[in-house]
Amino acid sequence: MPWVIVCAFPGTLAGDQLYFHIGRVKGKGLLEKRRGWKAESEKVFRLLERHQLWLVLGFRFLYGLRTVTPFLIGASSISPSRFLVLNTLGAAAWATVIGTLGYLFGHTLELIIGDVKRYEVLVIAILAGAGVVVWSVHVLTRNRLAADKRIEPMR
Repeated sequence: MPWVIVCAFPGTLAGDQLYFHIGRVKGKGLLEKRRGWKAESEKVFRLLERHQLWLVLGFRFLYGLRTVTPFLIGASSISPSRFLVLNTLGAAAWATVIGTLGYLFGHTLELIIGDVKRYEVLVIAILAGAGVVVWSVHVLTRNRLAADKRIEPMR
């Protein structure tokens, strides 16, 4: 698990820094050209005004805002050095939390599924039996429909 965290940290940090700097260089120009992005970007800018610290620390935990937020933060007035410090802290927290949760989830799943090995043959037999039943019903239904189409109704 420590290696997962060690690898996740620089990956998320580098990606967010890249998007920040793209936003810093091209952000305002792109937002001016794309009128459809204006309303959504204004929401992020308002959040930045009120909750700058918490947004920069925690945006990576917000599904749907994960990739666009560093770009918009770059287009805002936040200094690159402030973003670097806060982004480093946020990336460390994210890598630790997600890595730990992934490990715990995997461990719990292993405990639950670990007993399945004893019932492996039974589970495969049940799945195979269910497959045969579904296939048989499909074939019988198809044959009946084909037979019904061949018989002309009496007039």
